[in-house]
Amino acid sequence: MRLSTNFTLDELCKSQTAERKGIPNLPNTDEIEALELLCEHILQPIRDKFGPFMVSSGFRSPELCVAIGSKITSQHCCTDGKCAAADFEVAGIDNLVLAEWIRDHLNFDQLILECYTGGNTGWVHCSWAPDPRKELLTYDRKNGYRKGLINA
Repeated sequence: MRLSTNFTLDELCKSQTAERKGIPNLPNTDEIEALELLCEHILQPIRDKFGPFMVSSGFRSPELCVAIGSKITSQHCCTDGKCAAADFEVAGIDNLVLAEWIRDHLNFDQLILECYTGGNTGWVHCSWAPDPRKELLTYDRKNGYRKGLINA
């Protein structure tokens, strides 16, 4: 099922952990609608600007969240059927530059620069929700979550 011009439901639900452990990772109708809006408002505009990229983590069922040590309240879970999130990076684009572009051009709910130490390290987490908070965070294992986009 195509969610936007360049993104499919299969790629937003793909999980090596789910495959290895036999965990079902299929969204319901409301969650699919939230993923379509994530693609429309976040992923497709990034693709249009920067070119092809892969989502490393999109939708996660509650069981998959538990299996990977995440919380079932994660926006990756879409449990409210309103918000959705994805983790990604664009090859050859500094993740801080990517996060700053998203901050300046897209209407996101939460934007997290994760495990960034410069260049194309770490990844970007971005979510969409109907009433976006425009929350900016940086996460690293040493300092945890901090407000803003912080250069390593």
